[in-house]
Amino acid sequence: MIDIVLEGAGRNALSTVVLTRLKEALAAAGDRPVLLRGAGGCFSAGLNLKEVASLDQPAMERFLSLLEETVEALYLHPAPVVALVEGHAIAGGAVLALCCDWRVSGSDEKARLGLNEVALGLQFPPKIWAIVNARLPSTARERVLLGAGLHPPAEALALGLVDEVTAEPEARARAVLATLAGHPRQAYGATKGAMRAATVALSEEAKAAFVAEVVPRWVSDEVRARMLAVLKR
Repeated sequence: MIDIVLEGAGRNALSTVVLTRLKEALAAAGDRPVLLRGAGGCFSAGLNLKEVASLDQPAMERFLSLLEETVEALYLHPAPVVALVEGHAIAGGAVLALCCDWRVSGSDEKARLGLNEVALGLQFPPKIWAIVNARLPSTARERVLLGAGLHPPAEALALGLVDEVTAEPEARARAVLATLAGHPRQAYGATKGAMRAATVALSEEAKAAFVAEVVPRWVSDEVRARMLAVLKR
């Protein structure tokens, strides 16, 4: 079992560097179980908006492709993956947590978890949308995605953003990972792959439509202004 640590500026915001490191760490993990956590008492506050707001359209296409590839690699990792969610898990950070097989959150009521992309005028890349749609409970999906709220841990648990809330999240997350890692590895990986592979098997037409129709919105003046406003808070 190995730890993969999200570490970067802005409460481990997902920059090109952070995403590249995560993608490379998952590849290096091979078929080993993974505990995914954030540095400094925070899981991840989402995309690095300072970087994202500076991108032109070609650079944005590359960034979103890297984001999608990294999220897919985490979602399809063949061994158990447990998210240790301490502090915030917002937007892209919450997406990473949802990709994990089990999510254990701390109980700090100051922490916030949620998917607030709609509030920024953003749409998920198609594979990320498919994963989020598959992982959120149907009874909470509209509230989480359309409400675009940020929730304290107990509320996040009720909405299905995490699986457990505890005052000792690290000990519990490691215990869950040890239990999952105790299952026969081949059977675990094959079953997980069978359940998840179809979710991200999207057509070239869907990818092309996203690039043509949605990426321009990511680089629009309106969305950039919303990102910059968040940075000023």
